[in-house]
Amino acid sequence: MAKDKKKKPQRPKAQNPRGFRDYFGAEVTERNAMLSRITEVYHAYGFDPLESPAVETVEALGKFLPDVDRPNEGVFAWQDDEDWVALRYDLTAPLARVYAQYRNELPTPYRRYSVGPVWRNEKPGPGRFRQFYQCDADTVGTPTVAADAEICGMLSDALEAVGIECGDYVVRVNNRKVLNGVMEVAGILDLSEPERFTTERGIVLRAIDKLDRLGPDGVRALLGKGRKDESGDYTDGANLSDEQTDIIMNFMDARRDDGAATCVRLRELVSASEIGMTGVLELETIAELSEAQGYGSDRILIDPSVVRGLGYYTGPVFEAELTFEILDEKGRPRQFGSVAGGGRYDDLVKRFTGQEVPATGISIGVDRLLAALREKSFKNNSEAGPVLVTVMDRDRMVDYQTIVAELRNAGLRAEVYLGNPKNFGNQLKYADTRNAPVAVIQGSDERDRGVVQIKDLALGKALAANIQSNEEWKAQPAQFEVARAELVDAIKKMIERANG
Repeated sequence: MAKDKKKKPQRPKAQNPRGFRDYFGAEVTERNAMLSRITEVYHAYGFDPLESPAVETVEALGKFLPDVDRPNEGVFAWQDDEDWVALRYDLTAPLARVYAQYRNELPTPYRRYSVGPVWRNEKPGPGRFRQFYQCDADTVGTPTVAADAEICGMLSDALEAVGIECGDYVVRVNNRKVLNGVMEVAGILDLSEPERFTTERGIVLRAIDKLDRLGPDGVRALLGKGRKDESGDYTDGANLSDEQTDIIMNFMDARRDDGAATCVRLRELVSASEIGMTGVLELETIAELSEAQGYGSDRILIDPSVVRGLGYYTGPVFEAELTFEILDEKGRPRQFGSVAGGGRYDDLVKRFTGQEVPATGISIGVDRLLAALREKSFKNNSEAGPVLVTVMDRDRMVDYQTIVAELRNAGLRAEVYLGNPKNFGNQLKYADTRNAPVAVIQGSDERDRGVVQIKDLALGKALAANIQSNEEWKAQPAQFEVARAELVDAIKKMIERANG
């Protein structure tokens, strides 16, 4: 009888979990540099940093996860002893818990910013991951919409701080109270029975949010019977009457050249709704305060078509949209779109305290904003790597480490090649993969003469891309010799020249 062959142990697959990705050198460096500029703006406005745990109790996270229909769906959760805990899905719900827990020690208002990854257990897709970074700033404990206006101005400053010029973005502002007023006038919101017409209101809000993509005709169809898209899929509509549909469409068409004119039109549309008129007054105040601080409608724009998906917004809502054009996967021009959103959420802390605590804030989608900067070429995607000190003689590692220490002490990023130095060509290949701007070369001959060779790798790449002849190549100073004592100054000058 044949013996059973021993089954070899299965090696784990070297692959990411679905919906997760790795971030490598240049991406991490660019992200950190961008976040440093943003948080400098937040700090200048008087906001303090806050770091809270990545894990919260499911109870503390609450039932406000966006884009899902059922409470606590879409989170990564597990049972820890008797309590259920979950990875945070945003940075706002943890802030509500922090403020409720430490409210007796924190100042009021409490102004904080927070940066970090969040997790959502949703279906991944192209450009849609289950882990991504957010950068938030919030003011907790002040009811005045001056706080909302300040958040919008700060967001504008942050976008310009990372290199997005005025004219390439706009911070659009609406108010949930105005939206509720329109719903009330249209007959699909009864404040005495808020649960009525919930389905219809959800369809209306989603339709308004799709105005840019579907256009007025597509939105009108969704407000009515429904709409069939290009693939043949049919989406049920809100089944509003023509009169109700006209009210919603007039609201979406209410934007004028400046905030004051837009608010005049909104007053006409929601004059029969008390909550709607309250919302218009708040928008007028935001427009007035923004103008007074120098933020015209080219930066901060009152726009009735803004709809934020999170259910906890109670007042002003904001969205930062990048307006420059990029090419989609089919080569068609389109605008980059939204990179940040936020608004007022006066009921979120109340879940813990039983008392209403006013709050407002903004969240920047870090990965989307970084992608936008690359698309716009505001930053060099091929960020310079470290200066590479090559190894010509294995037994002279002390000399090479001395050189690299001098470079680092002078504020330069540098490393010694620590692979197998036998093949010098492989060292230069390594320098290329590291995007090293300069290679330092010193063999025994150079050491005896008190010099080093400097290879300008950045110049070499530029010449290789535009070379016309061997003579032209030879005429360029892609490699030259300097005295050992002049090494640091020579490399500093090269890097400064390369950086423009």
